[in-house]
Amino acid sequence: MSERPSAFRLVFAPVRALFVSDASAGILLILVAVAAMLAANSTFADEYQQLFYGKLAFTPIPKLYDLHLWINDGLMAIFFFVVGLEVKREWIEGQLSSAQQRRLPILAAVAGMAVPALFYVGVIGGDAELMRGWAIPAATDIAFAMGVLGLLGNRCPASLRLFLLTVAIVDDIGAVLVIALFYTANIKLMWLAGAGAIVVAMMAMNRMKVTNVWPFILMALVLWYFVLNSGIHATIAGVVAALTIPMVGKDDDTMLERLEHGLAPWSAYLIVPVFGFANAGVPLAGIGLEGLLAPLPLAIAAGLFLGKQVGIFSAIWIADKVGFAPRPDNANWQEIWGVSILCGIGFTMSLFISGLAFTGDALLINEAKLGILGGSLFSAIAGYLILRLSTEHPDDAKNPYVEEG
Repeated sequence: MSERPSAFRLVFAPVRALFVSDASAGILLILVAVAAMLAANSTFADEYQQLFYGKLAFTPIPKLYDLHLWINDGLMAIFFFVVGLEVKREWIEGQLSSAQQRRLPILAAVAGMAVPALFYVGVIGGDAELMRGWAIPAATDIAFAMGVLGLLGNRCPASLRLFLLTVAIVDDIGAVLVIALFYTANIKLMWLAGAGAIVVAMMAMNRMKVTNVWPFILMALVLWYFVLNSGIHATIAGVVAALTIPMVGKDDDTMLERLEHGLAPWSAYLIVPVFGFANAGVPLAGIGLEGLLAPLPLAIAAGLFLGKQVGIFSAIWIADKVGFAPRPDNANWQEIWGVSILCGIGFTMSLFISGLAFTGDALLINEAKLGILGGSLFSAIAGYLILRLSTEHPDDAKNPYVEEG
């Protein structure tokens, strides 16, 4: 009888992972990506394209004339708003609140963005047109990565899970800066000045300790509209608005925490899946082996699968050996290698950046999607297998995937 519970857990652990913590959001993204690929290569392919790229009969904002633009410029601003809330909370009172805590995650994240970019540039050579995509393999999709970790049960120590989450937060900061600095159109100064005035007003409300959330929400909507028309990508407004939200509130929890807790499920289980379904569909007809081995998909896949693991693992190893920052507690080098590979899953942010890098070029966008999906798939499988072969951590109390008793 004693064997039955362990056998039961062995069979149903992956199923339980679908409904636990960040794993469920990651698995949902996997299913959405598969659904998008099936839709884009089925008898409903025309309907799929028309749904997202067909011109809307009516839109209150002429600049957003199809559903795809509303998703990428509108809905994703909420996703970036949640990212901004998380970054501020972690920086002030979380895992990035002290210099010692920041050392290793920042070093690993910077290396995990720079080295993939170098791999990308090395593969594409001197092609100036493709050079705009250098940042595509620099991003990590935390929901996807945590979804894979959820399937591993106690094969990964809690310290590495926390490390992965922290690296992803720093990675998000880097991605936002890259979008703001390198993927902006012509700046319209009047709209930008108006956006700046809104930010100043929101900061003033923060200093005056305004505890009602609605003035911040209304001002954030105005800020989004101004940024949308300024030439800077509208999603940047989400991050900037989040940074003005005060760490105060009427109750024990802060306004920032209430907003984050209220919006995070909507972001993880609605906004990001909708974005994934709208962006992951790639028509494969006529691509063939030559298309799969084109410089762009190869460069992105190499950056995600090779560049991420080389950059992050090397940064951790060097930092540990020279005494700059110790490696995560209770983690061996095999486990660190496995998590470094999982950082090569670059679904959401990579798809987002690819659309900015090659706006208007459907062929290059589709090639970029192939590279993102391929590199992310290789990273997920390789990272899972390496961690699956590692030792268990049954005494790790912080592991939410291990059933007690």
